[in-house]
Amino acid sequence: MSRLRWGIISTADIGMRLVTPAIQRAARCEVVGIASRTAARAATAATQLGIPQSFGSYADLLAADDIDAVYIPLPNDAHAEWTIRAAAAGKHVLCEKPLALSAAQAEEMAAACTAAGVVLSEAFMYRLHPSWVEAVRLVRAGAIGRLQAVQSAFSYYNDDPANIRNRPENGGGAVMDIGCYCIHLARMLFAAEPVRIEAAVRRDPAMGIDTLASALLEFPGGGQSTFVCSTRAEPYQRVHLFGTTGRIEIEIPFNIPADRETRILVTSGGEPPVAPATRAVAFAPADQYTIQAEAFAAAVLDGAEVPGPAEIAIANLRVIEAILAKG
Repeated sequence: MSRLRWGIISTADIGMRLVTPAIQRAARCEVVGIASRTAARAATAATQLGIPQSFGSYADLLAADDIDAVYIPLPNDAHAEWTIRAAAAGKHVLCEKPLALSAAQAEEMAAACTAAGVVLSEAFMYRLHPSWVEAVRLVRAGAIGRLQAVQSAFSYYNDDPANIRNRPENGGGAVMDIGCYCIHLARMLFAAEPVRIEAAVRRDPAMGIDTLASALLEFPGGGQSTFVCSTRAEPYQRVHLFGTTGRIEIEIPFNIPADRETRILVTSGGEPPVAPATRAVAFAPADQYTIQAEAFAAAVLDGAEVPGPAEIAIANLRVIEAILAKG
């Protein structure tokens, strides 16, 4: 196999706007089919994106012999069913985050994919962007000394009761939708699992989902991560990394634009706080979703490292569960 042939399960907005076009631009990737719950909707989506085949059900797409891998941007509560069914059909799976509704459910998904001999990857695309690759490299190289603390914030405003992000039965809520990023990056940067978790969670009394959460994660050796996430606040995102001799600020850590230069700010030395020595490290435009597709293809075609492996996703869900249990 020289190219990875993709099928898209669902005409969800993130897939239509961002991920599917990015896969189409990726080296050694070809999108050959898209499915929806109705044939008409699938056909419209296929025409819009220039995809040769459309399917009126997800099962029909999984039965296609000319599809090697699927991308699943379904609501969180549908991830497990269609990942397990894809594995049974012999399809490799790139599934949106969070991987499942619970760590136990994610373990079932991972077991099914392992038994079927297919790759399973959680679509945490941000960590593959050059800005994050460099930020992690700088931390590992000691550019800011020993990492002490990570602070992150992620928010947007959405109070639509019909939206899946506001429906508990679909796995909605701020922590599942965006807090998962803050948890993921802290575990990545400290290269460890938290040994202590504290949190404050506020829920919408009518919808039943969390709309505001703040958490503290303590890591082995004393490092700490704090974050706030909200689905009822001004759209905002930022990450700050504090070391013993410097700090790094990631200006656009998650929804990184593919069409413009981005940068991180690295501070070390100077005369803080009045005149710190800060340098901006700039990165040419890069599509994190295309990079993700190419990394996934390399895992399937070449046996390369899987981006977003299941064990990382399962551990992230354990932290999510612990935070939500606090409120």
